[in-house]
Amino acid sequence: MTYTSAQANKLLKKLNGEHAALLDKESRSKDFCAAMGEDVESVRPAYDYGDTQNRLAELEQRIRKVKHAINVFNATHVIPDFHMTIDEMLVYIPQLTQRKNKLAEMKARLPKERVEEQYGRQSNIIDYTYANYDLAAVEADYEKTADELSRAQLALDAVNQRDTFELAE
Repeated sequence: MTYTSAQANKLLKKLNGEHAALLDKESRSKDFCAAMGEDVESVRPAYDYGDTQNRLAELEQRIRKVKHAINVFNATHVIPDFHMTIDEMLVYIPQLTQRKNKLAEMKARLPKERVEEQYGRQSNIIDYTYANYDLAAVEADYEKTADELSRAQLALDAVNQRDTFELAE
């Protein structure tokens, strides 16, 4: 069957949810407590070991196949205009985000800032911290990085919603 990356990731999330729910159900029903004198059969939860293990194994195999198909698609599919695979883009976007955050902090600085008292130390000496860079250059780099990040995110979103790959059922 043909899937987009977004559809395959939704399927993967659904399968992982089913797996977690089945493990939780197994955890709550594989053993139980009964009081002395209580009819054990009346409090025994429904649990079939063999059936549960088979269902878990089927879900795990399906999860592996979906995850593998997504990984192959991500490692081989090139995003137009960026000349990098989705896998590379998934590294590039956090790098851009980190750079943008650093530049945002740098552009928010004043050229000269008074240093606040440190560690409760009282002093008549006033210290200043000076920006050792061109604030205008940082502002320009920030804008350029923010635009590139937005462009990369939109390109990745478009590929994830539009381009398809085969997933064996």
